[in-house]
Amino acid sequence: MTDRPVNQWKTLDKDLNRISHLERGTQYVARPLIAPGIALAFIVIVAVIAAVLTGGTSDRMIVIAAAVFGAYMALNIGANDVANNMGPAVGANALTMGGAIAIAAVFETAGALIAGGDVVNTISGGIVSPESLADRATFIWAMMAALISAALWINLATWVGAPVSTTHSVVGGVMGAGIAAAGLAAVNWPTMAQIAASWVISPVLGGAVAAMFLAFIKARVEYAEDKIAAARLWVPILTAIMAGAFATYLSLKGLRKIVDIDMPMALAIGLGFAIFTQIITKPLIRRQSEGLENRKKSLKKLFGVPLVCSAALLSFAHGANDVANAVGPLAAIVHAVQDFDDATRVIIPLWVMIVGAAGLSFGLMLFGPKLIRMVGSQITKLNPMRAYCVALSAAITVIIASGLGLPVSSTHIAVGAIFGVGFYREWDAEKRARANGILKGKPVAPEERSRRKLVRRSHFLTIIAAWVITVPATSLLSAGVFLCLSMLSL
Repeated sequence: MTDRPVNQWKTLDKDLNRISHLERGTQYVARPLIAPGIALAFIVIVAVIAAVLTGGTSDRMIVIAAAVFGAYMALNIGANDVANNMGPAVGANALTMGGAIAIAAVFETAGALIAGGDVVNTISGGIVSPESLADRATFIWAMMAALISAALWINLATWVGAPVSTTHSVVGGVMGAGIAAAGLAAVNWPTMAQIAASWVISPVLGGAVAAMFLAFIKARVEYAEDKIAAARLWVPILTAIMAGAFATYLSLKGLRKIVDIDMPMALAIGLGFAIFTQIITKPLIRRQSEGLENRKKSLKKLFGVPLVCSAALLSFAHGANDVANAVGPLAAIVHAVQDFDDATRVIIPLWVMIVGAAGLSFGLMLFGPKLIRMVGSQITKLNPMRAYCVALSAAITVIIASGLGLPVSSTHIAVGAIFGVGFYREWDAEKRARANGILKGKPVAPEERSRRKLVRRSHFLTIIAAWVITVPATSLLSAGVFLCLSMLSL
């Protein structure tokens, strides 16, 4: 009689244990569906907003469809492109993943809404001649095809783990739709040749500038006898250079909405901010360095705050510059539906800008961590000094390219800077090893030489391949989508 209650409790415990296992299994299966579910909800909300705001518009369904694909595009840009700004800071352990996502979400949104591109050339800088898309229906389907193809390609690249240029994706989409609509003659091939050249110019220039700054920091600070004294001298100067570079860049991108600013004026503004920052940060760095030991680990603390600031400014600049990639074709479609008199120059409506800004933030929060980890830690190992060189290179290279009129990609520059830092470290480590006699007279086995590589070659090859095929892939995809949309509209 006494055994029966015990057996009953054992049976109950077993049943409860099975239920708890089932609940854990359900949570494990459902977890990957949370992010897509939230993204789908965001897209549905955007569709509802578009339906409400275009209630009295003819071709209402076209605007709603374009808003849906524009939101999808913004989500993908947030997932792929923003990682280039936050990856180095996370990889250097200057920011946690949560902190990086929070900072990027705020500054991406602020950049898009405050300094975002108010005017977008929907023919993508002369990629396709306006005459080839002079027909209203052709123009709408071409922009829709460019939007869909670019979004699908960026989604695929994010899934593979390759940071690609969203600008090149949109350009390829517009080019493919233009060819499908009016043939090869519709494309401005000299402009396309410049874009192809940027595949080489952007990463090489970014890598060279980042390697140059890393070499300077190593020579003047890291290898100095008194590292703390050297850091007190040079960290404020390097921080001032960063502030001046971003002030120049944001003057060119943001203030042009208010006043006409040329390059000399922007450089003067940057110089003023640089001097002001150097004056402010010098006593701060001196105070922060008090009591630190004379070793390399102490230097990482001094570069931490400037690195976080540079990551935030990069996000602001990215939101200001690249939100047009998310909503440019959407704005063009809205404009074409409402007024097609001047479809080659389009002002982005406020609600479209909000869709782009919100999409960038949601995309980063839901799908960004994968690319942030890859960019920040899987290409090469970063510390605050190396990551700072990457951020500084991104800002300075864009300014140099703007001054020279070179078409460059911010994605290619940032990732190229990471590769530049890694390859410089390989070269410097081998040079120091030879100087110390470690390698003299001793053949190095292939396995050992491979182990000493500080840049993962597999990621290098994957990313380069993704860069090269971005424009051809989006062009082919866009041409196919355009032909399908044209047949459906008949």
